[in-house]
Amino acid sequence: MKNNYADMIKEISTKQLLFHLYLTQIILLTISFILGIILFESLSEFLSLFKWKDVRILLIGGVAGLAVVMLDLILMKVLPASYYDDGGLNERIFRNRNIVHIAFIAAVVAFCEELLFRGIIQTHAGLMVSSIIFAIVHHRYLFNWFLFLNIIVLSFFIGYLFLITGNLLVTIFMHFIIDFLLGILIKNRNNKQEGMFNE
Repeated sequence: MKNNYADMIKEISTKQLLFHLYLTQIILLTISFILGIILFESLSEFLSLFKWKDVRILLIGGVAGLAVVMLDLILMKVLPASYYDDGGLNERIFRNRNIVHIAFIAAVVAFCEELLFRGIIQTHAGLMVSSIIFAIVHHRYLFNWFLFLNIIVLSFFIGYLFLITGNLLVTIFMHFIIDFLLGILIKNRNNKQEGMFNE
């Protein structure tokens, strides 16, 4: 099953991968919009999830995002490479993107996913339900026990930060930091490998 997924990723063009990535985020945003209309009593109730003048966006969201990336970097050094094998999807998406595009992808994914999973689902169904659904939606990690465990723990952690801060911008910023820095890491690692082959 895992090999079939990896082969499928190799056969899809980078343009198609990006199209599917953005399409997925549009679908999540649409679901959020529909559920938001149904579940929130007013627009002001929904907007109360976003607290812009909150230093915790940087202090908690930023620091937590950096901590997750640092932990990931350490684990990547000490664990076998197979533990972080997602079938090559993240590498295909990020390796040839420029920094602005990586930041844009990270921002879109962070906003759309946090809006649905924390802002809509966790707010109305709780931390447990939102974390499990978040992990299942990232189904490509189901083929790798370590990545699946990783995404479950990360989801609970992000959900917990939303629970204690009540500010969706904290988790959006944290999610952005993680995806952006790991995207940069993939890009730089790919550039180094290409440089080695060209020498």
